[in-house]
Amino acid sequence: MVPKSALPELRRRITTVLVISQILGGLGVATGIALAAVLAERVSGSPALSGLAPTATVAGTALLSMPLAALMTSRGRRPGLVLAYAIGALGAGVVVAGAVVDSFPLLLIGMAAFGAGSSANLQARFAAADLAPPDRRGQAISQVVWATTIGAVLGPNIAAPAGRSVSGLGIPAEAGPFVWAAGVFLVAAVVVQALLRPDPLITARALTPGDHSPKGRSLRAGIEAVRASPGARLALVTIAVSHTVMVAIMSMTPLALGHHGAGIELIGLVISGHIAGMYAFSPLMGRLADRVGRFSVIALAVGLLATSALLAGTAGPSHTQVAAGLFLLGLGWSAGVVAGSALLTDSVPQPVRAAVQGLSDLAMNTAAGIGGVLAGVIVAQQGYGLLNLAGALLLLPLAWSVLRARLR
Repeated sequence: MVPKSALPELRRRITTVLVISQILGGLGVATGIALAAVLAERVSGSPALSGLAPTATVAGTALLSMPLAALMTSRGRRPGLVLAYAIGALGAGVVVAGAVVDSFPLLLIGMAAFGAGSSANLQARFAAADLAPPDRRGQAISQVVWATTIGAVLGPNIAAPAGRSVSGLGIPAEAGPFVWAAGVFLVAAVVVQALLRPDPLITARALTPGDHSPKGRSLRAGIEAVRASPGARLALVTIAVSHTVMVAIMSMTPLALGHHGAGIELIGLVISGHIAGMYAFSPLMGRLADRVGRFSVIALAVGLLATSALLAGTAGPSHTQVAAGLFLLGLGWSAGVVAGSALLTDSVPQPVRAAVQGLSDLAMNTAAGIGGVLAGVIVAQQGYGLLNLAGALLLLPLAWSVLRARLR
């Protein structure tokens, strides 16, 4: 049992380890995913199939979220995070093997396993909240989300040297980033295994009264807890809708910019601004969620996402307006995910939190995967403007739910 007097120092140490692992994990994901579509086109020989690589990663993240959450529920955060990074490294290796032997199915299998790295990054934000006081959970979550900024910005920039580094090994240059990603994931796994002690989830259970039996913390118990809690249901919807709207609009924006004459450099700047909106301002969203309330920040997320859809959807050839819309899209995602994650943690008993958090990641990635596929169909048939309108309409049920919650 950890004495309460030692909790502040323990929280700082746990947060530091999670921030380091998040930087490494974000770097691994961003490095590998930077050229994933290009590699898929090279191996498959078809531009039409290139989008299946990132889609397989999202699907893998969704499919692995529940088994990893189940492991964390029974054994703690450390084994789950270590296994997730190890699977991500293995997946990166399979991607490289698929590229070497020109096997597109093998490449897709590897991309799905590679998605475990994203699962680890998502679960790390909840690990930061395990020992945080209720009035500081938003800030604790946002610190770990913010750390992703470093890896997300550095990753695409080291993809080119990673490709050159394998030029004499018989590995395609487009697969070089996955070689580096595998190494980064393994380092992240070692950091978590060695330094994430004592386990934050196990420690939090020891400090919290309640039913800590296997039955009391099962997936079924987690589902029942969500059904019984309006706050948990709202949090799940907030996270899923925020992520789906962001993925759908963001994934199609480079295509829309290209159709209006934007070059690769300009597209890169717009996406960089979007990523900055997603991660760099998350500490602000965490403080707001703790000080003015989860519902208020979720309402802010709805407003930001709706405004971004309006700006981007009506921009036409205005690259500046699209850039502003994408920046607000990132801010809205940050507000929704940080406040929604804090509300979810608040709304269910401690024993079932890990199971419910895994359910949250499953919902957000499944919804985003479907949204990403439909986004391509909508843009192909009706255009980028209608896609943004569809994203705005998707926010209406969430806006109504937030209004009802605040009235209650």
